[in-house]
Amino acid sequence: FFFLKSIASQQDGTMASEEELEVRIEEAKNEVARLKDEIKQARTKTMDKTMADVAGLKGGLKEVRKPPSVKLRRTLKGHFGKVYAMGWAGDSQSLVSASQDGKLIVWNAQTTNKLNAVPLRSSWVMTCAFEQKKGNLVACGGLDNLCSVYNLNQQPQQSKAMKELAAHDGYLSCCRFIDETRILTSSGDSSLILWDITSGEVLKTFLGHKGDVMSLAINPTDSNVFVSGSVDREAKIWDIRSGKCVQTHDGHESDINSVQFFPDGNAFGTGSDDSTCRLFDMRCYGEVNRFWNDSIMCGITSVDFSKSGRLLIAGYDDYNVIAWDTLSSGKQQAFRLNQPHENRVSCLSVNPKGDALCTGSWDALLKVSVFLCVRFYTPFLTGAFVFFFVSIVLSLSFPFCSCISDLGLRSSFCHSIAKLFLTCGCM
Repeated sequence: FFFLKSIASQQDGTMASEEELEVRIEEAKNEVARLKDEIKQARTKTMDKTMADVAGLKGGLKEVRKPPSVKLRRTLKGHFGKVYAMGWAGDSQSLVSASQDGKLIVWNAQTTNKLNAVPLRSSWVMTCAFEQKKGNLVACGGLDNLCSVYNLNQQPQQSKAMKELAAHDGYLSCCRFIDETRILTSSGDSSLILWDITSGEVLKTFLGHKGDVMSLAINPTDSNVFVSGSVDREAKIWDIRSGKCVQTHDGHESDINSVQFFPDGNAFGTGSDDSTCRLFDMRCYGEVNRFWNDSIMCGITSVDFSKSGRLLIAGYDDYNVIAWDTLSSGKQQAFRLNQPHENRVSCLSVNPKGDALCTGSWDALLKVSVFLCVRFYTPFLTGAFVFFFVSIVLSLSFPFCSCISDLGLRSSFCHSIAKLFLTCGCM
């Protein structure tokens, strides 16, 4: 009897301790929520001015140039399926694109020529990237859960990847090269992984998101720091050296589809399904601007900054590309592209030199536009005009020159002049 009584009392004590533990957990959650509210209120009190007010303290801002300063210069045709991702090379001239036609294509954006076409094992590709320093490597991934790395120099026409990085348990949503030996990937399994490309080994795994990680971006001034965006509506700053999250930024009301660092590395932009783009500053640990208006009812698929950071460019589900002035109040658009796509804009990127913008779409096209600074393509137009003029003059004068009267030699000479202008004029 005493034995049974002692067992019953022990069970009662266990049940009581479990109930106490649940109560303490609930109290802790409430305390965390209260502290978050206090932090939010404190931040709200300090946000007594808009970005436009602060930027205007030193005088009026110079107005952002409107179209037709931004003009479509090239349309890259070659894919037969939806374009899902693209990325510039470090030379600001080549770019790589990935499509559901199962092809990874490397383009020359100036000539529109295809430099390489790599058939993929899986057509369900979601991301691609170009190695920036030497431009020898490209990578891609998607629903196959793999990050496939290709060497463009060694196997330009082969389908076999140089290395296939396998460790994720979900689809690969984004990949970005740090250098020739390391690459970062994000996945639908809520994790991010740092890889050694040479050995194929996992160097570090970054855990902390509570949902699919959709995008990542590496800090342009410190490659040890990167940002990630997730469907848990949070953007996290990570330090590769510690392998931990050092900042968490919230505020979005829906999935974060794209993240990109501000050029100086102190802030980053986000694009979300809640129809807003936001600018977060790591120094003040908070949101400093929000870009939206009532006429926009769709989600943002991709974001990037202009070279100076004055503009935040966003691609939308409603086929449009909108540029926002980061120094404005956030509700006034700087401009829209004049010739948007005929389907969802799935990706966009400003080249490293900051003078061209490429957009990719589900209409299977990539479009390259002169982006404010016209240095990238205007010299090409000038060179082409001069070549046209010179070729006419030479063609008219050649018949009178006995030394160069041959038509074939004349064409070869004109071709050499064209090549000279195209080489010297474009960059």
